[in-house]
Amino acid sequence: MKIASWNVNSLKVRLPQVLDWLDHQRPDVLGLQETKLTDEKFPIDAFRELGYQVSFSGQPTYNGVALISTGAQADPVSQIPDFDDIQKRVIAATIDGVRVINLYVVNGQEVGSEKFDYKLAWLAAVTRWVEAERARHDKLVVMGDFNIAPDDRDVHDPAAWHEKILCSTPERESLKRMLDLGLHDSFRLFDQPEAVYSWWDYRAAMFRRGLGLRIDLVLCSDALKQACTTSYVDKEPRRLERPSDHAPAVAEFDLK
Repeated sequence: MKIASWNVNSLKVRLPQVLDWLDHQRPDVLGLQETKLTDEKFPIDAFRELGYQVSFSGQPTYNGVALISTGAQADPVSQIPDFDDIQKRVIAATIDGVRVINLYVVNGQEVGSEKFDYKLAWLAAVTRWVEAERARHDKLVVMGDFNIAPDDRDVHDPAAWHEKILCSTPERESLKRMLDLGLHDSFRLFDQPEAVYSWWDYRAAMFRRGLGLRIDLVLCSDALKQACTTSYVDKEPRRLERPSDHAPAVAEFDLK
């Protein structure tokens, strides 16, 4: 089972790239973030023509998430239980026996700001939800744009980013609390090359210079850890004309 996460930074702009990637890579599940589309404008037919089923939760201009899958999507959820939030940042479903949660985590803007406090509260609410889902589902994937670099290996210049947004201690501790529920960063289950990132700022030729952060993650439960055969970042879409600033994060599992 091939599962991927991709912040497309506007599905309207990036739709041809997403469809081409799906056609060539054929993941079983693709979680999209920052679709930036209201539900009535989501291009359902374009995905169905490739043999995919879709669910989505969107709003104009900001946020928006979607699940694209070859299998049927059961027990859908599109908001965090017991957390009042108008922002469309979560979507979940059970697909071929795997519970999949797709997240677009709050950015937080600046450490110590109101948006930073909202990020930490949002993460706490999501972690409570994930804990409940973990109790119900042995096979669980939590993926998405986490807007957190797990540790300094995931940062091109740890000194420059020290205690800055995306790399601060409170954010990393929030991520660790989620991992401590029995989840694993699939990327770190394998020996990986140095300096592998999933996001590069558009400014200052950061992608060409190889200066990025790994903030797009595919987390898996213990049962799926044993089945994971590979995990990587596909940088090729980032080389395209007018790309998203993120590249897909991919994990593959042998569930036979």
